[in-house]
Amino acid sequence: MKIKAKFGIGIGIILVTLSCLAYVGAQQSKTYYHTISEIPTLNGTALHQRLRVGGDVKNGSIQHYSGRVDFVLVEQGKVLPVSYVGTDPLPDTFKDGAQCLVEGKVQPDGRFVAETVQAKCASKYEAAPGGQSQPGSAPEGTGENSYPSGKS
Repeated sequence: MKIKAKFGIGIGIILVTLSCLAYVGAQQSKTYYHTISEIPTLNGTALHQRLRVGGDVKNGSIQHYSGRVDFVLVEQGKVLPVSYVGTDPLPDTFKDGAQCLVEGKVQPDGRFVAETVQAKCASKYEAAPGGQSQPGSAPEGTGENSYPSGKS
């Protein structure tokens, strides 16, 4: 009986420990999306949580420093100064005017410290005006994925 009791207590301790670790991990990995205009209205615990914010990189605002990159996000006339301090290199599409999504925390001075940056260049994937192909692209039916029409 003693062995079964010790075994049961050991299993109970392991289950409680794993449950606590899962709960803490889930709480720390939560990220809430907010717009730039919503950030000044946040208060209390919302300011200390991880946030995800999107906007366009302001032209001429990217500045590279040792250990960080500073830039400004713009959305509907509102601006947010951002410092990227992550260890991953910035995406190739991160440039002036690019749409950007940053994750991190707001500092008391209003600066957003980002740990991750995702950027996309929407214009790269938009259709050309008037349905015409982009310069340098192959006309329809001549690409490597085109199939013969069966006509000789």
